[in-house]
Amino acid sequence: MYTHSHSKFRGWVSPFITLALIFLAAWFLLYRSEKATGPLTDPNAQPRTVAPRGDLAEDERNTIALFKAASPAVVYISNIELQRGLYGLNAYEIPSGTGSGFIWDKQGRVVTNFHVIQDASRVEVTLGDNSVWKARLVGASPDKDLAVLQIDAPAKLLTPITVGDSESLQVGQKVFAIGNPFGLDHTITSGIVSALGREIKADSGRTIQGVIQTDAAINPGNSGGPLLDSSGRLIGINTAIFSPSGASSGIGFAVPVAEINRVAPELIRHGRLSRPGLGVTLAESRIAEQLGIKGVLIVNVQPGGAAAKAGLLGTRRVGGMVVPGDIIAGVNGEKIADYDQLRRELEKFKVGSLVTLILIRDEKPLEVKVILEEVG
Repeated sequence: MYTHSHSKFRGWVSPFITLALIFLAAWFLLYRSEKATGPLTDPNAQPRTVAPRGDLAEDERNTIALFKAASPAVVYISNIELQRGLYGLNAYEIPSGTGSGFIWDKQGRVVTNFHVIQDASRVEVTLGDNSVWKARLVGASPDKDLAVLQIDAPAKLLTPITVGDSESLQVGQKVFAIGNPFGLDHTITSGIVSALGREIKADSGRTIQGVIQTDAAINPGNSGGPLLDSSGRLIGINTAIFSPSGASSGIGFAVPVAEINRVAPELIRHGRLSRPGLGVTLAESRIAEQLGIKGVLIVNVQPGGAAAKAGLLGTRRVGGMVVPGDIIAGVNGEKIADYDQLRRELEKFKVGSLVTLILIRDEKPLEVKVILEEVG
């Protein structure tokens, strides 16, 4: 009987003794810790002494100077779209997009991407001093994704961008992108020219040639902003990024400044880009491929046009048979393989320029001189 009671008593006491020992051990450790390190707070604590900074590296100074010099030329563009309520009542305006641009001249002209202002009922331009100006469209070229706006800001608020050269660019050279990504204030990113001579498609479906590829971060809102070389000169306009998510993925594209410097004055002079052409209808590339034709097949010659005056022939019926038209195989010594290449070659000239076409007629080469006309 005694043995049984004693066993129950021991079973009850053992856990109590274990907890007591744990409590004593914890108290001892905390006591020793406080004794060893002292109080955790110090009412006399003061800020650390700031170590003087050394001189900035040369490339840092260059970037800072570049940003200070170029950023006043960069503007923030808001695309305001008019929407109507139910049953066409209660029209109201909402922001439908934002982007960047840059001041082209002291007359208040601003260059940006066409897709930045596309479908806008109203466009606003914010300058570096945060003043907001209503913008009017001077002209646009959807095929080049370029547009020129006009604001009535005084000349003292306008700092035109410095125009550089895109023809002498080299892969690997340093570049800078300035813009207003996500609607934020002026932001600068840096990188290099990753590749040259790239192709991208404009919203119109036309191919833009000679595009600059860069790894400088280009985010939504950067579109229309300048791409600069290490001297702060404009070498391109940031136009697109390659990214499934829409954020920068290290592959950005910029239309080269040589194209901007050609298109912008045309838009300012005429409100549109005049395209030199021949006055012909051309066969689709797939048809030429099916027929085994190397070059561009003329389907129809417009009466009274440049091609008709030069004697070019379109596809026609002769004695009940269909006779293919002339095949354009070259322009001024440059071989032509398809329509895109023909368009690129013709765009090197102005309306009224005299060019020499290499034609294939009845399987024989023929040279014909044509004065280029304006086409739609």
